[in-house]
Amino acid sequence: MMAKPAWVNVQPDVAARFAATRRRTLALCEPLTAEDMMVQSCPEASPAKWHLAHTAWFFESFVLREFLPGYRLFNADFPWLFNSYYESFSAFPEKRLRASFSRPAREEVLRYREHVDEGVERLLEGDPDAEAMKRIELGVNHEEQHQELLLTDILHAFFTNPLRPVYREQGNEGMRERENKGTREHEKDAAWAGPVVSFQEYEGGLREIGHAGEGFCFDNELPRHRVWLEPFALADRLVTCGEYAEFMADGGYRRPELWLSAGCAAVESNGWRAPLYWTEAGGDWSIFTLRGALPLKELEETPVSQVSFYEADAYARWAGRRLPTEFEWEAAAEGQPVEGNLLDSGWLRPVSTVLLPNQRPTQWGDCWEWTASAYLGYPGFRPLTGSLGEYNGKFMSGQMVLRGGSCVTPNAHIRASYRNFFAPETRWQFSGIRLAR
Repeated sequence: MMAKPAWVNVQPDVAARFAATRRRTLALCEPLTAEDMMVQSCPEASPAKWHLAHTAWFFESFVLREFLPGYRLFNADFPWLFNSYYESFSAFPEKRLRASFSRPAREEVLRYREHVDEGVERLLEGDPDAEAMKRIELGVNHEEQHQELLLTDILHAFFTNPLRPVYREQGNEGMRERENKGTREHEKDAAWAGPVVSFQEYEGGLREIGHAGEGFCFDNELPRHRVWLEPFALADRLVTCGEYAEFMADGGYRRPELWLSAGCAAVESNGWRAPLYWTEAGGDWSIFTLRGALPLKELEETPVSQVSFYEADAYARWAGRRLPTEFEWEAAAEGQPVEGNLLDSGWLRPVSTVLLPNQRPTQWGDCWEWTASAYLGYPGFRPLTGSLGEYNGKFMSGQMVLRGGSCVTPNAHIRASYRNFFAPETRWQFSGIRLAR
């Protein structure tokens, strides 16, 4: 008898992850009003309602229309209305117009999701071929990316709201933090000295980089290839808010010798003098989070976040260090279990390692870590065929690579070979700094 293809064995896992991912997206929207879900507060962001619709669009466009016989579109306008940037698929509205989509209403978007869910479930109950299963798994990972973007965008939307609404109130983890903070305040001197940072040494040499194994990966993680690394060392933790405040106090934003030329221009044109979401009043700084505004003095030991590549690079130069390359980062992370302050932890913001007493030093979570590497295709890179080839490859110009996941990245989504990428001036993401030498 002919052996079943390997994907048959993972079909139940894909179905379960599909269902769980779809439920989580809805759960992330529960604290939001219909008005909240319409806001698009910066060019990089999208309204939450658009994220709900676009993630359904992805399954409809690349799975159901091609692989479910007799599938009927929910709405004939949705294939172009909720297209993001796939030019070979259809026309699409300008991104800046997404906040004007008062129609379809939220209730219709939710019915759209239900319609698509029913279609995918029917497909999975049958005997889908290998390509359909690959597309569903890609769609799940695509939706997990949008879960992170949804939270990132809501944080920016609430920060720009004069009332500074709170996405989710502090829970038990906030109580634990206050208890731990009280202990730390009792133990430390009046002058903040900062937590100790140590560096892990690595030998370097010829290393293999890129995705290995049979699990899912994006096309930009392939092909696996060899790179030569000189001996290097990585800090065992991220740069903290307290350390970054010292950089600010030392005139870091006013010292051109620390900055790349484009970074200097970004500081001047944007008026940067602190990370995004830092606000000063009466000489005291506070930081706005999904848990509300918190005083800097309570967050000195937490990783600094919402900094651009230019700020990360300038800080590293000020500290007498540098940013790691993405290959150094991956070589150090490969083989490590994925554990840390990711979305599943429920913190929804970077936290101090003191608050994770059973957590060993890790390269995962809290903030995406800027690397010194430009986002380019690996030797022999080939994008997916058809419109899906626009997923990653078309952005391989003018972007920098980030690694490691953030406090709003789903745990199951991240791995050592995962490559995130943004323009170097980007600050609205949960992006931070790990030093190298």
